[in-house]
Amino acid sequence: MSITTESELTGMKKASEAVAFTLKEMRNYAQAGMTTKQLDDYGGQILNDLGAKSAPYLTYGFPGWTCISVNNEFCHGIPSDKRILNEGDLINIDVSAELDGFWSDNGGSFVIGTDVNQHQKLVQASKEILQKAISNIKGGVRISDIGFLMETEAKKRGYKVIKNLTGHGIGRSLHEAPHEIANYRDKFNLTRFKKNSVVAIETFIATTSTIAETLQDGWTMVGNKGGFMAQHEHTIVVTDGQPIILTAMNEIWN
Repeated sequence: MSITTESELTGMKKASEAVAFTLKEMRNYAQAGMTTKQLDDYGGQILNDLGAKSAPYLTYGFPGWTCISVNNEFCHGIPSDKRILNEGDLINIDVSAELDGFWSDNGGSFVIGTDVNQHQKLVQASKEILQKAISNIKGGVRISDIGFLMETEAKKRGYKVIKNLTGHGIGRSLHEAPHEIANYRDKFNLTRFKKNSVVAIETFIATTSTIAETLQDGWTMVGNKGGFMAQHEHTIVVTDGQPIILTAMNEIWN
């Protein structure tokens, strides 16, 4: 969407704060020994208390309130009472929701407890790349140039990017134009970021894979060549200068 009134900005801020607060609280709550279903139920209750409705559930009938992906799962992981978190697991939580007609999206990867499996370097790379990408976004900048920046930064650190997962426009629904904000230079995408537009910018930084494939459950995605992936995501408003980061409250850069 494009922000045209103060009330629209207020609405987006409110929805964004709901998902950002939920993500932060879920990250603080997550620990070894709990199931991903317990973690999801905790997040679902927070959204409910804030009057927000889970976007994946509302839009797609997703079997959970949030997407929780662990280790080799890249994204869209289904919360399960059989999946127990262990010390050192790489976990990704993606929280998106609707509140009073406005939609917002954010996510982050982190390590459970002590980094016994050496995932923190990948997590840190993803955070830094998102920060650099967002700081370079303003009205008129080509979307493909930001993709090129993300892939270049990933390669510098010895990583790859997932080419079939992208950021997207958001606001009045979960996915809006621009539909594909890729992590690489898509030479066919001539679109530019527009001032006052709302977009969800996300990284998909991987160790060995470049394509995400869907498992038989119809939701969970893993890498075509295995390995691990870290994702971080903010919903932002594009301006003439530095973007307004609507989901800053999630503290994923801390």
